[in-house]
Amino acid sequence: MSSLAPENVIASQKAGVDTTFGLAAQVVGGFEKLIDLNVRTVRTALDEHQALIARSLSVRDPQEFFALQNQNLQDGAQRVQAYWRGVYEIAAGVRGGYLEAAQDQIEKSQRNVQAFVESLASNAPVGSEAVVTAWRTAIDAATESANSAYEAAKKAAKQVVEAAQNDATVADQTAVRVVPPRTANAKK
Repeated sequence: MSSLAPENVIASQKAGVDTTFGLAAQVVGGFEKLIDLNVRTVRTALDEHQALIARSLSVRDPQEFFALQNQNLQDGAQRVQAYWRGVYEIAAGVRGGYLEAAQDQIEKSQRNVQAFVESLASNAPVGSEAVVTAWRTAIDAATESANSAYEAAKKAAKQVVEAAQNDATVADQTAVRVVPPRTANAKK
């Protein structure tokens, strides 16, 4: 049966539409999670700032005031780290869905090409074995090249993600070091 039969074309188009809407749903889900993270972050920040102001107004000793401010800076650095970890987890989840869909699409395309070549080979006229062999060799080479390109792109994407994670870790550590812990007695 030809892959260009109307039933196959319609099934292929339906699968493409389903994949597209599935990916769009993943993006919307990621966006919802990001909005939720931002709303929770703003709520928490407002509550913590209100508590900080109340504590600051009740402090009588300047050293205690500076210790309170220093603790707030440290807590803020940790909140920023937690926020960006949350953003990264959301982005990684959406990215994973896209990578999985891309891998599925590549495998499906390869199966379709192999089926097409097999169909050509089985329907080829007698004496055309050399042409069929050349086609198979070319298709196999193209498939191998596509696999290599995909693997290289996947490896490069992984390296970019790892570099971003390392940069985030260094930034987190730097932010915590910039705000060293101090006690109320340190400024005497």
